[in-house]
Amino acid sequence: MERLIKVTGRGRLSLKPDTVRLRIDLIDQDREYDRAIRSSALHSQELREAFTDFGFDPSDIKTLSFRVDTEYESYQDKEDNSWKQRLVGYKAYHMLKIEFPTERESIGRIFAMVAGLSGKPEFYVEYTVKDTEGARNELLKNAVADSKLKAEVLAEAAGVRLGEIATIDYSWGEVEFVARPMNKMSRALMAEAAVEDSMDFDVVPDDIKVDDTVTVVWSLK
Repeated sequence: MERLIKVTGRGRLSLKPDTVRLRIDLIDQDREYDRAIRSSALHSQELREAFTDFGFDPSDIKTLSFRVDTEYESYQDKEDNSWKQRLVGYKAYHMLKIEFPTERESIGRIFAMVAGLSGKPEFYVEYTVKDTEGARNELLKNAVADSKLKAEVLAEAAGVRLGEIATIDYSWGEVEFVARPMNKMSRALMAEAAVEDSMDFDVVPDDIKVDDTVTVVWSLK
């Protein structure tokens, strides 16, 4: 019977953010479907033009999702006193994102610009790393190295030697390389930024700390 040892290794990384990711939510509501769509399109165009004035390319702004929901309200029928629902309008949701290097622009200036838009979008801020694939690979290497180190310690303690790898098991879970020191910006704060056009935020995001695991089965000699 082949002798085996199964060890789970944990890889860890601490990464300095080099990319700002902004998610911008445009929400437009109207009693008429066509007007809700038109309003959303106008506010989206206004947003793209505002970022273009900052020196961005319009193609830098990506659409994450777009949908239109129906809006209803409950009311009590005067004839039979039953509660019913009636259509009151449509709500268009346009979620967009833009990414740029951390040194590319003052976050405060971006806040001021977005706060001044007529669409009054919601604003979310994340810090990430550009090379997420390289970071993910380094994380896996660290996890395998940790598994081997633990297996060697256990094998030595048991008076045996480590052999070849029999199997490697990895769940391929999603690792999120983000830091959110200031996630959703309130409209009140953004409005203040719009008034104080030179207003800046001294935001220094913490390092992004991530970990992942790999389970390795080794043969024993």
